[in-house]
Amino acid sequence: MAWWPVIPPISPVHLRSTHRLIAAKYSADGSVLSSISDNESMLADLAELDGATNDRLLGEEGLLPGISVHELVYGVRYASIVNAAFTHKNPAGSRFNDETRGAWYAGVERATSIAEVAYHRARQLANIDWKEEERSAFDDYLADFTTEFHDLRGDDREGVAPPFQKFLKPDPVPACYAESQQVARKLLASRSNGLIYPSVRNPGGTCIACFRPALVYHVRRDARLELRIQVDGDSVRTHTRKVPIPDE
Repeated sequence: MAWWPVIPPISPVHLRSTHRLIAAKYSADGSVLSSISDNESMLADLAELDGATNDRLLGEEGLLPGISVHELVYGVRYASIVNAAFTHKNPAGSRFNDETRGAWYAGVERATSIAEVAYHRARQLANIDWKEEERSAFDDYLADFTTEFHDLRGDDREGVAPPFQKFLKPDPVPACYAESQQVARKLLASRSNGLIYPSVRNPGGTCIACFRPALVYHVRRDARLELRIQVDGDSVRTHTRKVPIPDE
């Protein structure tokens, strides 16, 4: 007998200025090539290579099996940033997407996005036993949502509804994503817009995972943040501050 996951209820969602942190090196045009060389001929060659291997560009040409070219967005500000969220996916997937396509993850609060990014970055540093302080720059992209999401929150809108706790396991990553990816596949196939759920990394915070590029509305770039992380055994120290954004 096949196992079917418990399906969360649907709630109307009206959110302004949700926060998604993206490494600052990707902000200019969705590519880091300009930081590699200022030689126009070399950049042209690199751009051709990038076009053959860049999942966002492949997706916009309709060459990725996990997402249709008709789902992506065009002609709107920061379209490349939105499309990249759905076409550049983690090989092991994330909490509510598998390796076939990405999703737009965001925190309702900036602190939630910082906590989520800091957790995963600290985990990467711990895996390579890096004990020095690491500094990274991230741009905070804001987006609005007026839609319906499947809702994993409890009736008080703070805790996790008991049937859905198994979808929000904190570790081990990525094994803890097995059940949440399974329900996400079912929801995606049934035309779900995405999920809203309590943050695993920031108690009291709220996250969204949007499945549909067209629903990521009014994207704009806000602050640039310097994230400083130092990992020492089980201890993780983080510090965040705003830094100026160079003129584009």
